[in-house]
Amino acid sequence: MTFSPTQPLVFEPIFQERVWGGRRLESVFGKALPAGKSIGESWELVDRPEAQSVVRQGPLRGRTLHELWRDHRREIFGKNAPKAPRFPIFAKLLDAREKLSLQVHPPEEIAAVFGGEAKTEMWYLAEADPGAEIFFGLRRGTSRAQFEEALANGEAADLVHRIAGKKGDAFFVPSGRLHAIGPGNLVVEIQQNSDTTYRVFDWNRVGSDGKPRRLHLAEAMRSIDFDDFEPEIVRPRGELLVESPLFVVEKWELQEARPALDRNAAAVFVCLSGKVRMANIELRAGEFFLVPAAAQNALLEPLAKTASLLRVTLSVR
Repeated sequence: MTFSPTQPLVFEPIFQERVWGGRRLESVFGKALPAGKSIGESWELVDRPEAQSVVRQGPLRGRTLHELWRDHRREIFGKNAPKAPRFPIFAKLLDAREKLSLQVHPPEEIAAVFGGEAKTEMWYLAEADPGAEIFFGLRRGTSRAQFEEALANGEAADLVHRIAGKKGDAFFVPSGRLHAIGPGNLVVEIQQNSDTTYRVFDWNRVGSDGKPRRLHLAEAMRSIDFDDFEPEIVRPRGELLVESPLFVVEKWELQEARPALDRNAAAVFVCLSGKVRMANIELRAGEFFLVPAAAQNALLEPLAKTASLLRVTLSVR
């Protein structure tokens, strides 16, 4: 199959209804949400057995992300792309109209015990209402016994470290870190390709079926890092936000045309504000696109005075 090596790949979003979701993806980013539903997540780049991103336009229109990973890995993702069976990154937008559950993602060794998948992720706050909170790690000095007692009394949230986030803040969430996203946050989430979440506490609410949502207390207590006290938000180092063994995330303020790639590897971009153009395709705030590794000379240019983007690449091992 032939395709343009300089054309960014744009995928159809997959919207997920959530009890804590809202309609902000529509009002802020212009997403065409299904009518009358509370949409908590927009899956923008996903290669899962239960969900597949599909190319929206161009010569590869209709092809799934998994097909590209399987059939065109070298051309699109680069000669050093990992031998993983699926694309290793799962990228989303989250609209937290209400609190998400207090939860944890398992480390590799615990995930294997319970038949789940490890998950490390990072959040970038695209919007945050005044006073909007992030629940992030444990309050200093909290012991496992104290947390178990508080959990039994419905007071677990009192022992969780809270941060008042603001637009532009970033948070790194390794597996094992207790966390929740508070109401009023609109989040870009870049994560390991996993869908394993262990709920610890769900604020005593019910799901769409009118019943309390399932908790995963045994799994969660095995997964929580009880030495993870009051972690800090990400402190940028120049353009670099996060450099982990899984992915690297940078923040670009694009004021003039710039090469999208700096090595023989693909990059995923998230347009945060403004509008950009690459290979005659225009991309606006809230859109994700994948620049193929073959597009080594492709330029990304702002169509306003400046445009803000996140750039995500796979870590080289």
